[in-house]
Amino acid sequence: MGAAEAVAVAADGDGAPHWLDPGPFLRGVAWLDEGRPVRADPEDSMRLPWDTGERATLPIGVRLEFTAHAARAVEIRYRATVPGPTDALRDLAHAFALWDRHGVVREVWTEPAAEAVVRIELPGGAGPFTLHPPEAQSPLILGLRGIGGTVAPAPPAPRWVVHGDSITEGWWSTRPAHGWPAVAGRALGWDTVNLGYAGAARGELATAEQIAGLPADVITLAFGTNCWSRVPFSVPLLYETTRAFLDLVRQGHPRTPLLLVSPVLRPDAERTPNRLGATLGALRDAMERAVRDRIAAGDDRLALLPGRDLLGPEHLADGLHPNDSGHQVLGLAVVTALRRSGFGPG
Repeated sequence: MGAAEAVAVAADGDGAPHWLDPGPFLRGVAWLDEGRPVRADPEDSMRLPWDTGERATLPIGVRLEFTAHAARAVEIRYRATVPGPTDALRDLAHAFALWDRHGVVREVWTEPAAEAVVRIELPGGAGPFTLHPPEAQSPLILGLRGIGGTVAPAPPAPRWVVHGDSITEGWWSTRPAHGWPAVAGRALGWDTVNLGYAGAARGELATAEQIAGLPADVITLAFGTNCWSRVPFSVPLLYETTRAFLDLVRQGHPRTPLLLVSPVLRPDAERTPNRLGATLGALRDAMERAVRDRIAAGDDRLALLPGRDLLGPEHLADGLHPNDSGHQVLGLAVVTALRRSGFGPG
């Protein structure tokens, strides 16, 4: 079987090692819905907007992390949605990307299949390794096994829950591993749980309550852009929404380090009033004021990263979403802010 091929699942009777349960190897998992990783609480779906629920079914940021012991390759058994001939996602890259601590090792390109196995050659050494599956066809990992040796789950890492909109979800990054939460998580050595919902993340209080119930060692919030146009907010409304969102998260995480990143540059919105008369610049100010007021009231485990000057126009792929360079810059800016706040490793 070639390194870039996906083939039908073979039975264990061919002498290959038995398949291992993927559960202990999976990282970035928020909730499970009948065994499938999802990014919103399946027991609380009726309170969420439709667009949030739809995006939450995609396994954004879910990956496998493992160490290898004499293994020359790892095989992944998976199931993915096969797009139809008119499916908008049909032409998206379907690649499994293997990373080590130094960067990407190799990518294996496959076609979506109802059930298949992909083999990824390992570079030697014990790792740890991270394997990013393709995300668009919602692959479900059924099992994995080492070839020529064994694989074991990587050691656990601090759990970092990140909530935001399409920018947090990683739009316009060319690979799942290039979105800014993945960039920052690698730099910090943390287990990033990506709760980025494209088109949504408008301060929904049900989402705040769900985050409050999730295990988390650190939390980062990065919403607000969609409060300018998709569902227009006024300045007072976003100020109070930010305060309420933080209040609800703090009910479950009273002392968990929390960083809020206000909206990054959006040139068409900075000085343009929305339907309620608020510019993005004014909405950003309202969010930042809500955070500063809470810090002044005694929340010493809360920090603010103003987003306006983190990116320039050259970092935007479409005037809104960062390109790969922009995601890299944003991710490293978040790392710096967490470390300066005493929330991250030195």
